[in-house]
Amino acid sequence: MEHEVFVPVPAEALRATLADPARVVRCVPGLQRDADAAAGPLTGRLKVRVGGNTITYRGALRVIERDGAITYEGEGTEARGKGSAELSLTVVLTPVAEGTSLSFTGALTATGRLAEATDEARSTAGAKLLDKFVEAVAALAEEQSGDAADTGAETGDDSDADSDDDGVDDGVEEPSGRGSASDAPVPPSSLDPFLGEDFGEGLGDGPGGDGPGEGLVDAPIEFPAPQPAAEAAHARRTMIGRSAEEVDHAPPRGRYAPVPAPETSSAGATLRWIAPAAALALASAVVVGRALRRRR
Repeated sequence: MEHEVFVPVPAEALRATLADPARVVRCVPGLQRDADAAAGPLTGRLKVRVGGNTITYRGALRVIERDGAITYEGEGTEARGKGSAELSLTVVLTPVAEGTSLSFTGALTATGRLAEATDEARSTAGAKLLDKFVEAVAALAEEQSGDAADTGAETGDDSDADSDDDGVDDGVEEPSGRGSASDAPVPPSSLDPFLGEDFGEGLGDGPGGDGPGEGLVDAPIEFPAPQPAAEAAHARRTMIGRSAEEVDHAPPRGRYAPVPAPETSSAGATLRWIAPAAALALASAVVVGRALRRRR
């Protein structure tokens, strides 16, 4: 199997990524690394789609550098089946204009489900797998190169700042004890009321002084007396356990409750005895009248 890809990335950056197992494991599509760190960074499960089937292999991959080329050797067995596969893939990096050319040459020996697939299906699956691998390697190499460039730029900026304090490369070294403009003291505002000389002198004069601030230092300050808290405490006690609606509509209690008017019970008691007495008098008159009529 042969495959060639062009990548617009320098050859040295690609070589550093392709030769590092910790970076390669991040670029292989479909590779799930084993949780056991002692097994190696390139040990785990690899899913490969060939034709209409997806095959999962469990195995390991090794990275070997030989004569300027990088070789990957690996073997694996099917997770669900009795098949196996062995792979030997060599990649050669050739610097070209504006990038690098990667040439892949490999050999595959397989049994089981992969061996049952056609040559065209295996070649198509291998080309897609290599294209995705190279794309991930290029992206990771560019990321690593960008981080290294940023680190170098920051280091250069720090050295320039130490050589010249004023930030201007005029060939004259500034004294080390000289501070920046941001370290200079800020003058007080002209609107500050405490800035006037008369005000400061007046505050310094005693009770017998002649300055304009005479009597300001020893003048007593009167504070309003605190209001009694009895009314507030009473209001809090009366509102405990009552709803907001009851508090809003309930009549005041305690010292602020209205005093009801005294009831006049004399008139009611008199009327209560007049009615029976009148009825008794009327009945007596009727009885006396009937008795007199009988005698006649």
